[in-house]
Amino acid sequence: QVQPVEAGGGLVQAGGSLRLSCAASGRTFSGYHVGWVRQAPGKEREFVAKIRWSGDGPDYADSVKGRFTISRDNAKNTVYLQMTSLRPEDTAVYYCNPLLTYHGITPAWSSWGQGTQVTVSS
Repeated sequence: QVQPVEAGGGLVQAGGSLRLSCAASGRTFSGYHVGWVRQAPGKEREFVAKIRWSGDGPDYADSVKGRFTISRDNAKNTVYLQMTSLRPEDTAVYYCNPLLTYHGITPAWSSWGQGTQVTVSS
C-alpha cells in the first residue's frame, strides 16, 4: 500500500526538541510538495507546515512559526520536521502527506500513515 511513514515522535518536556521524519512506502515523493499536519485528541486535523518539491518557500502555521523547521532530502526521499521550544499544546499525532497543490493542504495520496505521537509534558 502506498502511504507515508512517519517516525521520531516521543515524550519530551516543555522547551525540548524533537525531529520527525516522513518517508514514502511503496512510492517516492519525487515531484511532490509535502505537508505536515497534526491532530490532538478531540480536535480536528490542523495544518502545521509544508515545503515545495524544490525545498523553497516553506510555509508554517502561525502557532509553530519560529519554532518548527521543515526540510527535505530528496536523495533520501525523506521530509523532516525539526521541532524546538515545544509546548504542551503541541501534543498531537503528527502526519505527513504529499500535497495535491502547494496552494492548499489537500493530500495527493488517499492513504494516510499511522502518524507519530508527540507528547509534551509541562
